[in-house]
Amino acid sequence: MERLAAALAAAVGTEVELTRPNDPAHGDFATNAALKLAGREKRNPREVAAGIAEKVAAVPGVERVEIAGPGFVNLFMSTTWYAEAAAEIRAAGSDFGAGSATAAGTQQRIQVELVSANPTGPLTVGSARNGAYGDAVARLLRFAGHDVVEEYYFNDSGGQMDRFRQSVDARRRGEQPPEDGYVGAYVDDLAKLDGDPVERMLTAIELSLARFRVHIDSWQKQTVIEQEIPEALKAVDTFVEDGATWVRTTAHGDDKDRVVLRSNGEPTYFAADVAYMHHKLRDFDRAIYVLGADHHGYVARLKAIAAMIGGDADRAEVLIYQLVHLLRGGEKARMGKRSGNVVFLDDLLDEIGVDAARWYLVERGPDQTLEIDVDLATEKSRKNPVYYVQYVHARTCGLFREAGDGAEIGGEPPAELAPEEKELIKQLAEFPYVVAEAAARRGPQAVPTYAIQLADDFHRFYHECRVLGVPEQAWRLGLVQATQQVIARCLDLVGVDAPERM
Repeated sequence: MERLAAALAAAVGTEVELTRPNDPAHGDFATNAALKLAGREKRNPREVAAGIAEKVAAVPGVERVEIAGPGFVNLFMSTTWYAEAAAEIRAAGSDFGAGSATAAGTQQRIQVELVSANPTGPLTVGSARNGAYGDAVARLLRFAGHDVVEEYYFNDSGGQMDRFRQSVDARRRGEQPPEDGYVGAYVDDLAKLDGDPVERMLTAIELSLARFRVHIDSWQKQTVIEQEIPEALKAVDTFVEDGATWVRTTAHGDDKDRVVLRSNGEPTYFAADVAYMHHKLRDFDRAIYVLGADHHGYVARLKAIAAMIGGDADRAEVLIYQLVHLLRGGEKARMGKRSGNVVFLDDLLDEIGVDAARWYLVERGPDQTLEIDVDLATEKSRKNPVYYVQYVHARTCGLFREAGDGAEIGGEPPAELAPEEKELIKQLAEFPYVVAEAAARRGPQAVPTYAIQLADDFHRFYHECRVLGVPEQAWRLGLVQATQQVIARCLDLVGVDAPERM
């Protein structure tokens, strides 16, 4: 598609943007270049379109051209173009669509800090959305060609951790936790074990994330970062007022300046934020924070620190996500007697499985409050989108098993392609654009949306075009292989398994 757009641009003399008409009868691709040129040149759009059509008709791969409406140019592609597109997709294998950042020369070393829940209890569904979203963003950036490190930052000391340890110690003595302490069956379970409950809770969190297919490359302790506060404060614009030391964040877009050292010399939590940013930007070109909606006020202050330390506020990105609600029978649901009034990640995974959890926690944009229908998530039918998409991969594997190991894959196409074959190839060819834009926008929800569209096209192809035992078998097995590669990559990018049997 890139080569086609480039060839059209060379023929027309201006940049050409291609779109897919909703109705294939209106062409395989269309461009509104004539409308843009007509406005610029003050000419009749259809007259301009006629000139464009004449030039475009000579571009290799274009079979015929039509002018529609006020000046749209519709392109109908040849079988040769479709065959080349399918072969290119198959040849690229699992790397089809990869390396957009590398190709553009914009590869960066990026840290994605995700989850970062303090180890005072098991991970909740809110933290699960953080992990699923942050990890999917990291996977997309890695696929685009960036060097990505996923980090978990946690507090291992301070008042919160003291109350947690005191709560466990109280239960060990057979007493109730302090009024402001932690309660729940998990506290009772920890009280039965020796050792520091914080370390045991951190181990449990790591196991939960591994089960959830979130791989943490680096675990960072707040106590370690706090040691870097004196050095970090040298890198920012500070001033003293009323005995306290402030950072002049208002000079870089924050709504107020922030205290980093109290009048008694004790550092504030924001001082650790400054030190952590200093730590991040020393090793990375870009620092991405994944935070819940209650941290929206952090965006301006973090960017202000990045501007002072790293010379560019955009070196820090803050991705905000909204709440998660679980529904059962159309009503809000809770799962797990051990958790009291919260839902733990492990309870969710026990109920709906890792694949459904990863899919449903990513399929909507982070700016939307998320509702997961537990009943639908456990249903094994095409109503369940993750099952529907996974079934495509399983079906392609089944076709190859039935065809046998020696089956030819990717033969010559028939003289005339079925509409379903054309639609499938066009959908596959769009994958690089989808993932490149999803990575750039930090919007992994585009991948499940695309995967469902691809599944729709493949199911139509499968039902309308016999694959095995026909003269077109080799050609159509090539389309099956191309689909298998792309659907597997879609699933991997959102942390979902690609099963060979279902």
